[in-house]
Amino acid sequence: MKILIVDDHALFRDGLRHVLDGIGEQVSIFEASSCDSAMEYVQAIHDLDLVLLDLNMPGKNGFTALDTFTKDYPALTVVILSASSQAGDIRHALDAGAMGYILKDTTSAVLLSALQLILSGGVYVPPSMVQQYPENPLQGDSNIPVLTPRQLQVLELVALGYSNKVIASNMSLAEATIKMHVTAIMKNLGVSNRTQAAIAAEKLGLCLG
Repeated sequence: MKILIVDDHALFRDGLRHVLDGIGEQVSIFEASSCDSAMEYVQAIHDLDLVLLDLNMPGKNGFTALDTFTKDYPALTVVILSASSQAGDIRHALDAGAMGYILKDTTSAVLLSALQLILSGGVYVPPSMVQQYPENPLQGDSNIPVLTPRQLQVLELVALGYSNKVIASNMSLAEATIKMHVTAIMKNLGVSNRTQAAIAAEKLGLCLG
């Protein structure tokens, strides 16, 4: 798994590195101290799995970077990691395409739990916003499962009958990452195998290809 930390405080990045060691699998971590350098990483590393993005950055702010990421790299999972607990900031970030919003004063255990939820296809909202924000912030119809853009790409290839190995090759991702996405997809769709996932996707109109 490849994770990019975007934060202008070196001490915070160092601490976050140690926390991410507990995510439970081999992790390659990259660091950017500005949004401009983060853009360079995203352009150079095409198989990034996750970006942890601070909002309060020198030069280009985090919201501007988030807009660029979601527009130009829709398959990239971006999570906001910020000191701001303002409801407007949280709603803005989620509406702009972030898959989660984690407060910087969150404990290490909660941070890891939130990331596991996001990587398995969920959307993390701070407890303070649970009552204020829709249950599925990315989907108005609660009957339709929330899948990330990357999971939708994987699902389309699953529906075409491709194996995890072939999908990984096509998407330039590790086979283990594809397996993780397929597991999350089947969980979110409430199915137990790939054929059922393909049928469910067709019924729900989730695959556009």
